[in-house]
Amino acid sequence: MAALDNSQTASQTARRATVPEWLRAGESRLRLQTIVRLRWLAVLGQSITVIGAYWVLGIDLPIGGCLAVIALSAWLNVALRIRYPASQRLKSNYALMMLGYDILQLAALLYLTGGLENPFAFLLIAPVTVSASTLPLRITVALGVLAIGAATLLTTFHYPLPWFSHSTLDLPLPYVMGVWAAVVSGILFIGFYSWRTAEEGRRMAEALAAAEMVLAREQKLSALDGLAAAAAHGLGTPLATVAVVTKELLRDAKPDDPHYDDLVLLRAQAERCRQILSELAGHGEQLDIIVSRMPVSHLIEEVVAPHRFVDLPIEVKTGPAEGAEPGSAAAREPVAQRNPGVIYGLGNLVENAIDFAASKVEVDAHWSEDDVTVVVADDGSGFPPDVLEQLGEPFITTRPSESWDEEAPDDVGMGLGFFIAKTLLERSGARLELANRPEGGAMVKVVWPRAKFEQAPGKDVAEPMPFI
Repeated sequence: MAALDNSQTASQTARRATVPEWLRAGESRLRLQTIVRLRWLAVLGQSITVIGAYWVLGIDLPIGGCLAVIALSAWLNVALRIRYPASQRLKSNYALMMLGYDILQLAALLYLTGGLENPFAFLLIAPVTVSASTLPLRITVALGVLAIGAATLLTTFHYPLPWFSHSTLDLPLPYVMGVWAAVVSGILFIGFYSWRTAEEGRRMAEALAAAEMVLAREQKLSALDGLAAAAAHGLGTPLATVAVVTKELLRDAKPDDPHYDDLVLLRAQAERCRQILSELAGHGEQLDIIVSRMPVSHLIEEVVAPHRFVDLPIEVKTGPAEGAEPGSAAAREPVAQRNPGVIYGLGNLVENAIDFAASKVEVDAHWSEDDVTVVVADDGSGFPPDVLEQLGEPFITTRPSESWDEEAPDDVGMGLGFFIAKTLLERSGARLELANRPEGGAMVKVVWPRAKFEQAPGKDVAEPMPFI
């Protein structure tokens, strides 16, 4: 169940990250270039039909009015191409106005040439079909109502159907109502069919985008796992050599030697590196289940303890959220299974805050009946706005690469630390929120559902117990 929850979380994150906003919200996929080209095709077809019927077939129709209506569409196309780029993606409301205009323009031509008695009345279906394929359902419904309303009015209000030699052709009302029924049926059936087909395509595109992002993230994590194993294997020998050399130097050095303390520190750091590499290689010892359980305050202390030696003060605050009554379930301190991923993730956040803080780092852990929240904040310059939205992706870093030199090698980063920390925390069921504080500095908020935080790894339900 935990693996399924993590997979769903990653899928939802990937969906938000990769699927375009217009696709998630069901917005328009219709580009201006597409609608302009379709309208030019309509203008060409209408012009050929009107000119051919009037001058070739000799059918008496109001040629001036028809050409004026057609010219209006042509001028509208010219104005749109001058005003907007061809690649402009139309918002839904603008697309509604464009296609609504096409319906009204065709209705005006039909009004001048016999209404629904004109055999070209079936073209009222075209704008609705275009909408059903590219626009949200509400827009298609509105255009369908407009087209049906226009068809209904054209059954009664229209010029007589033009015919040869200044004569008129009067079609019976049942025939006209049959044409109306055919147009309405075509609008409903073809519109619904096109919308369902396009909706399946939209869902498939959304699922494919989410799946591709999840796969890409898993591939990156797999690559990092391989890199960690390679580092553990490759660094083992040189670290062992460093440990042996420092041990020999310490044996010959005197406590009053000016380099004695440096050798002790070097020896301790080499041992720490060996422990880290041992954990990466999967040889860490399993902790006893009782010892491995810890309340939030102990978790925060374990995270902060390695950084206590720095000159920068770290202010830690833990306790229930405001308003929690003493002795209530909300006031009881959450107890969780010791999770190395959570400890590493929170430790990375604290380390980053120390690197960028001006005078202090604040760690605030509080809990309620529903949530457990840890906030890590500093009083530095905050997150740069241009990378704030991208933080958490690999190779995105706020450390300037131009500072890479012999004197300040720690000022640069590959952008993997926060990516790994974020991924490990999300795998534990947390969600991360990044922001710049109004008073200055950066803030990272990590929030777990309390049931998820207290849930032991491998269990389907949380089983909180009093801390022993």
